[in-house]
Amino acid sequence: MATDNKITFKYKYPDDYNPQYINGAQGGINVQGEIVANFYFERLPLPNSITHEVSNEGVLGNMVATEPIDLPDSVLRYVQSGIVMNIEVAKQVYTWLGKHIELLENQKKSNNNE
Repeated sequence: MATDNKITFKYKYPDDYNPQYINGAQGGINVQGEIVANFYFERLPLPNSITHEVSNEGVLGNMVATEPIDLPDSVLRYVQSGIVMNIEVAKQVYTWLGKHIELLENQKKSNNNE
């Protein structure tokens, strides 16, 4: 596996591998002391149906009802995936994310200075 003080990691992906966009996470620490993160995409929900008034001339008028009824007051958080990790892995991911955040912030600064 490791020779000459080097190691090569090979990655294997399922045929249907497809990274997902997320814009939020929810989770915490479970009873085993592991970190749980559930990733979601937050968006306005789509209606199952909407009802509009129609004039005598057949012109579409105002919306008068939606299904579900609470649609205008709702936000959908579509949970796409989740992870469970121990504290050691969480620290590694934290460091990895921190490095990439720093790279992006430096790129933004240099782009703003041009």
